[in-house]
Amino acid sequence: MFKYGFMSNVMVANGKKELDKIMKWAKEKGFNGVEVGPTIPLNKDLFQKTQAEYGVKVAALTYCRNFLSHNEKEAEEHKKALTERIHFASELSIPVIVTSTGIDKRIEEVYDRADAIRKIPRRSLEQVIEVFKPIIELAESKGVKIAFENCPLMGNIAISPIIWRELFEKLNSQNVGLCYDPSHLVWQMIDPYRPIAEFGDKIFHFHAKDTQVDQERLSEVGILTDFSWWRACIPGEGSLDWRRILDELQKIDYQGFISVEHEDTNYEGSIDKVEQGIWLAKEYLKGV
Repeated sequence: MFKYGFMSNVMVANGKKELDKIMKWAKEKGFNGVEVGPTIPLNKDLFQKTQAEYGVKVAALTYCRNFLSHNEKEAEEHKKALTERIHFASELSIPVIVTSTGIDKRIEEVYDRADAIRKIPRRSLEQVIEVFKPIIELAESKGVKIAFENCPLMGNIAISPIIWRELFEKLNSQNVGLCYDPSHLVWQMIDPYRPIAEFGDKIFHFHAKDTQVDQERLSEVGILTDFSWWRACIPGEGSLDWRRILDELQKIDYQGFISVEHEDTNYEGSIDKVEQGIWLAKEYLKGV
């Protein structure tokens, strides 16, 4: 019923850098798509050739960067790269680009870190709107959807339902939505299930990743000392109820890809271990 894919980044980082080899492995292991990250060059002929040869779709392009960087050259380069991906996706009928919003990091120079963390999202909101309005207009004209990932760790304010509502209201476009990753909501103490119904028409892409919580460690450090009380893991080895998540996705008639985002330290160190982790994640989800 669901279409399964995975992010290319972890394979590239572990030595499998060629799109052809990644797509071939995806075909052999029963995946429907690959979410292609920024480390793979945008080569139109190669993208078309590999999709046709292996029958595996490019599920999405991913480009998560800080578009609010105060290094103006860097910020412009990021915006240019995202714009290039919108044109590229339109030409190849790739439906979604996964990205981040950017954050105003200068706020940490004004407040101590704990206070800054609380103030960053809304201090950055108007800047995000200003940067993304022309980007979203281009995406609309090209028939491409922009999906904000909800990871707080990569220069991003689209991290909670309350911020999503404000973003979507201010950007006011059917082409802007979410790459929904429930694992990040776990360690933020946000309900990972309920938002699926509310934001159903805004979930354009889905990252399958789990979070394992060490309750004993949490009782010692709390949530602010460090992040040693949780870790990312493959679905089925963490805190999330995946049957409930998949049921919620069925209720909203989710038609996009379920893309395994592999960050599990138990399955790293070699390309063989990485591939095992990605495959086990997919097999677990299919068997739930």
